[in-house]
Amino acid sequence: MTDRPVAIVTGASRGIGRAIAKELASLGYDLVINRAQQAPPQTQKEVEGLGARCEFLQGDVSCAEDRSRLVALAKSKFGRADFLVNNAGVAPTRRMDILEATEESFDRVMGINLKGPYFLTQLVANWMIEQKKQYPQRAFRIVNVGSISAYTSSPARGEYCISKAGISMMTKLYADRLAGYNIGVFEISPGIIATDMTSAVKDKYDKLIAEGLTPTKRWGTPEDVAKAVGAIAQGRLDFSTGQVINVDGGFHLRRL
Repeated sequence: MTDRPVAIVTGASRGIGRAIAKELASLGYDLVINRAQQAPPQTQKEVEGLGARCEFLQGDVSCAEDRSRLVALAKSKFGRADFLVNNAGVAPTRRMDILEATEESFDRVMGINLKGPYFLTQLVANWMIEQKKQYPQRAFRIVNVGSISAYTSSPARGEYCISKAGISMMTKLYADRLAGYNIGVFEISPGIIATDMTSAVKDKYDKLIAEGLTPTKRWGTPEDVAKAVGAIAQGRLDFSTGQVINVDGGFHLRRL
């Protein structure tokens, strides 16, 4: 068993997940990361370059077998998991009006974005409870990466919005259930973040941001999100379980 804390980060191959993994490595965490593709991501080399150990597993969080393998890898290689970041997520393959959207797309998005994190958290939370009983001095925390789409209507990608609304309630449920074990659960709610997922709508959001869509007139970066996760990992919000941390340039503010 390692003396360093260990974090499991899903979807850590690029964008927000990659930035989170590097942030946690810089804070002294060893990492277990996954991605759907087979080849190890560049993230692994970058994390190791920061002095952390990093184990990679190819897997799909919507698959129960892959979730079990991810937790088993953390157990076999490190013997502990102090931090879980449910970051893996996808947008619909093709945006379709809610009046025409398909069950196939709905099932894919919900499986990866909501079912996967829900049941991976169940696995890891039960393991954290076991660890907490054996090592009561250790701190255990869970972070779910949500989205402003949890409360912002986008009828051309309804399945994505519903999945992120589910993440919000999931955070509350697990925060409530795990508070008795002093395991904190948090939601990070990113706004318009410059990633591969948003690159296809860059021109649209460049214009909207310039016109005042967000009080802070710039795109967010994956590092902005990672810093918020880092604050949780450092224990700065341990009395705030269940909180939603908005990383959105003030988009959530209601303004006249």
